[in-house]
Amino acid sequence: MRYTCPVPSLKLTDDLGRSLIFMQPPQRVVSLVPSDTYNLIALGELGRLVGRTRYCESPEVAAVPVVGGTKDVDVEAVIALAPQLVIANQEENTRPALEALAAAHVPVLVSLPRRVSDGVAHLARLARIFGVGDRTPVRDLVRRGYQLANASEPRLRAFIPIWMDPLMTMNADTFGSDVLARVGVANVFGDRLRLYPLAADLGKSAPQDAGGRDVRYPRVSLDEVRARSPELVILPDEPHAFSGADEAIFRDALPAARIVRVSGKDLFWYGAWTIDAIARLAREL
Repeated sequence: MRYTCPVPSLKLTDDLGRSLIFMQPPQRVVSLVPSDTYNLIALGELGRLVGRTRYCESPEVAAVPVVGGTKDVDVEAVIALAPQLVIANQEENTRPALEALAAAHVPVLVSLPRRVSDGVAHLARLARIFGVGDRTPVRDLVRRGYQLANASEPRLRAFIPIWMDPLMTMNADTFGSDVLARVGVANVFGDRLRLYPLAADLGKSAPQDAGGRDVRYPRVSLDEVRARSPELVILPDEPHAFSGADEAIFRDALPAARIVRVSGKDLFWYGAWTIDAIARLAREL
């Protein structure tokens, strides 16, 4: 009687706590997250990518089919590619699209890193899924990432707007805020929760129950920004492209603050991109 050794399986959970089982590394992958598309490139696994969003703009993926944007995923186009794994993000992708893919029995890995270490752990998780965690370049990359895990002593206090109308920022429970903490920049709105409705967020009415909604991105007024006296105003170029007129508003409101423009990728792209971005931000800020 011939004995056949069973194929080892990998079982893990995504950031929503859902279990995924892989009998073998997926060969056909769709990435709905630009930073995860970059993660595949960094892991040397670009050959698995069969679909991407229009915002996945790395030159290496120019020939890979586009399946919409991060917020307007073409679910039918994704399904037609017969992916063995779809990589998604809870913030960047819409719930209806992800639920539609799950209903079609497409394996979906959803991430939601809130710390630099979470992003590195996600990168390591992808390396395990693709079976490349033991490769020396991958192991060295992940090790470098974990060495960035500790925050630096705060040296500057910063306001980081992410939208202009309404004026919005982020609190300390966000990936971008934690990236800045690695380079010694303290978020002046680190303790601020988003309140509902808008009038409550702007201090004009009593807050209501948030009802499970995300409270990490408060809407603030310029008066509230002034009251927190930031030494630095950091303007990322995404998700909002701040104009010269926007910058002038901040200069008038905060004449003592230094204004610095940075790449939004350096603040918000988790995983492999962050590992080099932190050194760039340290030089810029």
